Amino acid sequence: MDLAKMALMIIVMAVVTYLIRMIPLVFFRKKITSRYVKSLLYYIPYAVLSAMTFPYIFYSTGNVWTAVIGTAVALIAATCRQSLIVVAILSCIAVLVFGFII
Repeated sequence: MDLAKMALMIIVMAVVTYLIRMIPLVFFRKKITSRYVKSLLYYIPYAVLSAMTFPYIFYSTGNVWTAVIGTAVALIAATCRQSLIVVAILSCIAVLVFGFII
């Protein structure tokens, strides 16, 4: 990935997350009481970030199969409520081991 593409992705992410956080301050004068609106505004930045980064996971290792194994291990570890560092370490180990097998 070249530097210009990465910079563009970072700028788009920053603008989108900033706009989502700024819109309620501009349009809502009173305190937001709707649970739906609150949860929507809370989760949008995370959804945008994951939608931008998830496709690149499969090209991160140079082999799609090792990336799939690492992603699967990370999803399983995260589902088991492991900490972020444990999830990252387990997925890296899985990619390394599976890379040696292939």
